[in-house]
Amino acid sequence: MLEKIKETTEFLKKKGIVKPEAGLILGTGLGGLSSKIEISIEIDYKDIPNFPLSTVEGHAGKLIYGKLGGRNIVAMKGRFHYYEGYSSDQIALPIRVLKFLGIRHLFLSNAAGGVNPTFQIGDIMIITDHINLMPNPLMGLNDDRIGTRFPDMSEAYDRSLVEKAIRIAGENRIQVKRGIYLGTSGPTFETLAEYKYFRTIGADSVGMSTVPEVIVARHMGLPCFAVSIITDLGIEGKIEYTTHETVQREAEKAEARMTTIMTDLISSL
Repeated sequence: MLEKIKETTEFLKKKGIVKPEAGLILGTGLGGLSSKIEISIEIDYKDIPNFPLSTVEGHAGKLIYGKLGGRNIVAMKGRFHYYEGYSSDQIALPIRVLKFLGIRHLFLSNAAGGVNPTFQIGDIMIITDHINLMPNPLMGLNDDRIGTRFPDMSEAYDRSLVEKAIRIAGENRIQVKRGIYLGTSGPTFETLAEYKYFRTIGADSVGMSTVPEVIVARHMGLPCFAVSIITDLGIEGKIEYTTHETVQREAEKAEARMTTIMTDLISSL
């Protein structure tokens, strides 16, 4: 694993991606945030050694380097999921490469279903914690040169960044929620019984990404900040037929508000 990480990192450095301060992962329907980046380098995933390929509509599959909020950032326009058939190592590698490139913070976004009865479609939820119902990406042999065998997860999402984001939202008159994100492997959307179960065990939103990336980032000591755009509801009496297209459409509607929060937060680092 370490050899592949170093190979990919050196390739990207030779392409000019040097000293990024933050990494950014853009979820389903949220790739438009990249239009706010002053892009200096853009590389297709297919041209990056050892990188998987995005196979999901709404994930462009490009690595972007440039400035956002006055900071050098490297952004993944499209991510990888277990349901695409990728292994833990394949999902982990891009996050590890971002760390080896030099990022000091990781920012993530996703489209999610809301199971908190106070939520509405279009809400922005700042993630304060998560529940993992996927395979743990750290299973298998551990390389102590990358991270400890048993990483602490008591602060999976950086509290200082969460509080700062709350202030930024208030200053920009953007309403936000806080909540716990539950990660499932997908690719099926949830049954009614599953929605009820997820709410019972403490979830506010549910999705098919983010959690493995955060676990890998915390394994390497990277502080994380993440937001969910609530694109559908798993709440009794409010459940409607859900498709990937409706999820993308609702995510795009809320993207401008999320972009403001992310940009100002990165600027404040």
